[in-house]
Amino acid sequence: MKIALVAHDKKKNDLIQFSTAYLSTLEKHELYATGTTGQKISEATNLKIHRFQSGPLGGDQEIGAMVANNKMDMVIFFRDPLTPQPHEPDVTALIRLCDVYAIPLATNMGTAEILVKGLERGEFQWRSIIHEQQGEQT
Repeated sequence: MKIALVAHDKKKNDLIQFSTAYLSTLEKHELYATGTTGQKISEATNLKIHRFQSGPLGGDQEIGAMVANNKMDMVIFFRDPLTPQPHEPDVTALIRLCDVYAIPLATNMGTAEILVKGLERGEFQWRSIIHEQQGEQT
């Protein structure tokens, strides 16, 4: 599965801790991240991560494009709801696209843990079926 990892500045350490805790699960999947978040996770965990631009420079939109083209299977986005974000419209657009295309989305650690536990149990096989129906490789 293709999984996006995104975090606002004040949540980056939380996502690093989360990625470290679930390293054995995440390393089995194709990981994508916005610039700084991907760099920090990679440095802390040695996970192989495809890095896009940072969020404010278009990284959220790059992930959104993958969602819109059925190229992303899950998004873990640790948002900071208490700090105004200059690129909030991009964040809102990404969340909306996940809803439109039924892409599992976690915006906090509690939900992310549930998604990863489900991933460990194989509960996202339906994404592979969708890819097969569309003649794509997972």
